[in-house]
Amino acid sequence: MREPPGARAAPIAGSRPNWAGFAIPLQESDTMADVVVEQGHTVSAARARKPTSLRNILGRKSTVAFMLTLPLILLVGLLVLYPALYSVHLATLNKSMQKFVALGNFQFLFKRDTFWMVVKQSCIFALTAVFFKALIGFIVAHFVHNIPGKKQRKWRGMLLVPWVIPPAMSTLAWLWLFDPSYSAFNYTLSLFGIGPVNWLGDTFWARFSVILVNVWYGAPFFLIMYLAALKSVPDQLYEAAAIDGANWWQKIWYVTLPMMRNIIAITALFSLIVTFANFDIVRILTSGGPLDKTHLFATWAFKVGIEGSDIPLGASVSLFMVPILAIAAIFILRDVSKRGNEA
Repeated sequence: MREPPGARAAPIAGSRPNWAGFAIPLQESDTMADVVVEQGHTVSAARARKPTSLRNILGRKSTVAFMLTLPLILLVGLLVLYPALYSVHLATLNKSMQKFVALGNFQFLFKRDTFWMVVKQSCIFALTAVFFKALIGFIVAHFVHNIPGKKQRKWRGMLLVPWVIPPAMSTLAWLWLFDPSYSAFNYTLSLFGIGPVNWLGDTFWARFSVILVNVWYGAPFFLIMYLAALKSVPDQLYEAAAIDGANWWQKIWYVTLPMMRNIIAITALFSLIVTFANFDIVRILTSGGPLDKTHLFATWAFKVGIEGSDIPLGASVSLFMVPILAIAAIFILRDVSKRGNEA
């Protein structure tokens, strides 16, 4: 009985079709040869696709990023890490720097009333200055944000001038304004019948003066950071708040502050670190006087270490800032991280 046209025999296991479509049994050697050939092609292809280890490492984005930041890492290690470790070493030596005294310098400092006065003054100076810089920067940033674009550039440029001028130069100008004999402030007050103020000789006014100059110098930094944060707040949120009947204060409290809180926290932390380590303003205006009432960590460490020829004790004073700032950084960054996880 003939098969219908087009019919082909069903393939038999262990066979392969010939040119006519009929199954021809495979020999065991043919099967093994095909498997070996196929495995050879697979291994060869895998080797061809696998790049060299060096090329693979250099091709990673993380490696490229590390190589690009390596010069900065070395620079930070040379200018920051090494001096910090060396100051820790100095703080464990005696005045002649020839004998190891462990924590003896810190024990000596803890017994001095002047040291605790410096700690108190540094905390008051830093917290007060940062608070007013943040407050003034926030208020001025709102005013500048509502100015039309072309005029806004001019205002931004003018308001950044105090922050751009070198602190030592601007502080010298403030020193002339506070001069007891030729003070422009006292002359202005005299026009209103108010007697002269001993700006840098009285304890209260001396502390007020150094805080005022620090706020004047640092407020533009808060201004530019808050202004950038304000521009990132969507206008739709303010429109939705206005539809719900919110007034200007409610918009600030429920819309602006929640959207800016991470920027506010990071800016405050950065400013707190810089303000705690401030040296030039106090050094130029008061040199720590009157009677050490305006000394900060940096200025008193300079007085004890350099002027008093006790470098290990000065290093111990400067290192005492580390735990204070570390505690502040932990609380602020933990709060920022917590809010980031909630978002």
